[in-house]
Amino acid sequence: MALKWHKLMIGEFEIQPGEHRKIDLPVAKLYTDADVSLPVHIIRAKKPGPTIFISAAVHGDELNGIEIIRRLINQKKLKITKGTVIAVPMVNVYGVVNQSRYMPDRRDLNRCFPGSAKGSLAGRVAHIFLNEIVKHCDYGIDLHTGAIHRSNLPQIRADMSDSETRNLAEVFGVPVILNSNLVDGSLRESAVKNQTKILLYEAGEALRFDEFSIRAGMKGILNVLQHLGMTRKASASRKKKVAPFIANGSQWVRANASGIVHNIVNLGDQITKGQVLAEIGSPYGEIIDLVKATRSGILIGKQNIPLVQEGEAMFHVAYFSENDEDIAGHIETVQEQLEQEQLVQEQVLPTTSDQQ
Repeated sequence: MALKWHKLMIGEFEIQPGEHRKIDLPVAKLYTDADVSLPVHIIRAKKPGPTIFISAAVHGDELNGIEIIRRLINQKKLKITKGTVIAVPMVNVYGVVNQSRYMPDRRDLNRCFPGSAKGSLAGRVAHIFLNEIVKHCDYGIDLHTGAIHRSNLPQIRADMSDSETRNLAEVFGVPVILNSNLVDGSLRESAVKNQTKILLYEAGEALRFDEFSIRAGMKGILNVLQHLGMTRKASASRKKKVAPFIANGSQWVRANASGIVHNIVNLGDQITKGQVLAEIGSPYGEIIDLVKATRSGILIGKQNIPLVQEGEAMFHVAYFSENDEDIAGHIETVQEQLEQEQLVQEQVLPTTSDQQ
């Protein structure tokens, strides 16, 4: 599906092989007559190869992905030797400006694909992104976080029935993969129809930076680029390789009462059926109800706000056929590796006083 290597047109811009360029792709005007554009960062190698997009902030309040892309394109060691990387740190610019998940017309952009050139504002943005970015690409990685007041354990969501997508999901390197069906109107659905293999990375919470999630996302993207032959192979590592576990399904555990929450478990914890996950109490100190797991698994998402209404989703538990204890251990291994890598980087980089 890759286009002829001598020509890459995005909007009115032509990007040549070997070129490293930032463009502003016009979207629409505000009612103040100010222009709004998608920031697009393109890195093209001189040699032909795959084209991959990396996108963030399809939901405007999901900021981790913006930071992942910012760090990625500013890494001196990122040398693309084959192919093209198209990085879009803010797809929903309107939402980022307003710190909102949605577009100004209150639509969820990730339910408006493939969009239309003459549709709603959200539909027009979806149409532009799909036709000017995604249709050039063989692969894609879409970066997300949990919703407001909800955190997600770093995880990949993908259609595991496709062998190449499954391989990319495993290469990414997070310990949990959720086999996820395509959602109508989503970017992932439209990308698949375009024959673009796509991964969805979920980690952290809306409107917050989470360092572990950011580092895991960066490392995962670099793993995929190396796997696709777009960067030079890194020297062989002696570190223990973490084989991901694929969740067969997941379910939210909901509150049976309204009140003040005292959480007992954390993201990544092993959960057993019947285990108490949280206590719900009254303002006067009495325990009103206990929130219990309905099945065994691993906690991959949770609500953070310590107030809950009856029926509200509180804990997202993924279920596996493998031993859950092994999975919990793998999650700890990944976190330890990332912490060690960060420590090494801090020791290598000069301090401010050293630079003076």
